[in-house]
Amino acid sequence: MTDLERAKQLLLENEYSCVLVKEDSVICGEARGIRALLVLIAARPELEGYSAADRIVGKAAALMYKKAGVSTVWAQVMSRPGRDVLEESGIGASFGKLTDMIANRAGDGCCPMEETVAAIDDPQEAYEALCKKTGVEI
Repeated sequence: MTDLERAKQLLLENEYSCVLVKEDSVICGEARGIRALLVLIAARPELEGYSAADRIVGKAAALMYKKAGVSTVWAQVMSRPGRDVLEESGIGASFGKLTDMIANRAGDGCCPMEETVAAIDDPQEAYEALCKKTGVEI
């Protein structure tokens, strides 16, 4: 089983927000939404070479995976802008469902995290903006 297959299996069999796997190292994010990924990056800024499975990956999460240096990402739902960021960064991208945008929790507009990074392409700048928005300490 590959690292990505293992991460995907752990994600789908549990209630984690995201799972990162590299050989024998498994890191599971339990916080809601992108906050889980932000907390993981704050605790372990070097995640280079990990494979990641996530519930939802839009541009915001894709920029965080780029910042972290992961090698591949699978998402249950991935937006086209998220896929584009990953592919342009040389990060493998796969998904269960591809969508034009990530909706907010009410389903009546764009996700506020996506709005936060709409005009940002730099992963560090996106990280700082997302941490400020979510209250995650850097």
